[in-house]
Amino acid sequence: MQITQLPGTYHITGRNQDEAAVPYKGTLDLSLDANNRIIAKWTINNSQEQLGTGFFKDNILVINFNYLGDDGETYKGVVVYKCITKDVLEGFWSEKHGNPLYLGEEHCFRVGESKEAVN
Repeated sequence: MQITQLPGTYHITGRNQDEAAVPYKGTLDLSLDANNRIIAKWTINNSQEQLGTGFFKDNILVINFNYLGDDGETYKGVVVYKCITKDVLEGFWSEKHGNPLYLGEEHCFRVGESKEAVN
């Protein structure tokens, strides 16, 4: 798989990095900058925006992300996605101040791809 196949919008479902593993939904928009680095923007539960930058190698996508919490603090973390296909990403993530006993998880499915477009 090539990095140029990743840009697009994905539906996401995930679970938070805590004992309760609270589920969430949203979207992930991936694009490339002039140096072929990944630019990521998540919209979680239609309200929280998270931004990140990352890199891709051997079908593994790694993104450092950050967001402004409800308390006004900036939170940071990293997500690692295994690129199953150009349309399906399976990932896990951790935040710097998250519960170290748990990992968050995320599943991403490309928006708007028809079977004809995939062939």
